[in-house]
Amino acid sequence: MNFVQKVQRAIGMAEQINTLAYAQQEEIRERWSELTGQAVDETFHLIPPVFTDHGVNIRVGRDVFVNQGCRFNDVGGIEIDDDVMLGPDVSLITSGHPLEPAQRRTGITSAPIRIGRNVWIGASAVILQGVTIGADAVVAAGAVVTRDVPARSVVAGVPATVIKRIP
Repeated sequence: MNFVQKVQRAIGMAEQINTLAYAQQEEIRERWSELTGQAVDETFHLIPPVFTDHGVNIRVGRDVFVNQGCRFNDVGGIEIDDDVMLGPDVSLITSGHPLEPAQRRTGITSAPIRIGRNVWIGASAVILQGVTIGADAVVAAGAVVTRDVPARSVVAGVPATVIKRIP
């Protein structure tokens, strides 16, 4: 399957998930497992709609909650550990384009996003390629995370910076 076919498959499968009601969690989990190629735990909850560009590069742990409108651009890979909560409209963006103008339309850059255990990502936050978020951290609503987030810290702003340590 080529790049375009992978994207078309993922978009189509996300559209199927997006026709389901929140109360249909068993079917949402079945469709999510089909999209990602990985069985998902019965504690996984997702409120549609959801968006992705590949799907097969997403791994989620136990007791993960995905609120409505989240975007998983997963070319570079997304790993979400146990007990993570994603607020509405969170974007996990693992890919981009080269800075060099002549390469922008033909090249893609990518790097994985790793989200540690018990992380809470607030509404409309954007996590960019190559970022690791440490366990028990909080990403404030609207933050744009361009660098790794230490465990047990709160980050906010554009670009996100540590504003507090969690005892």
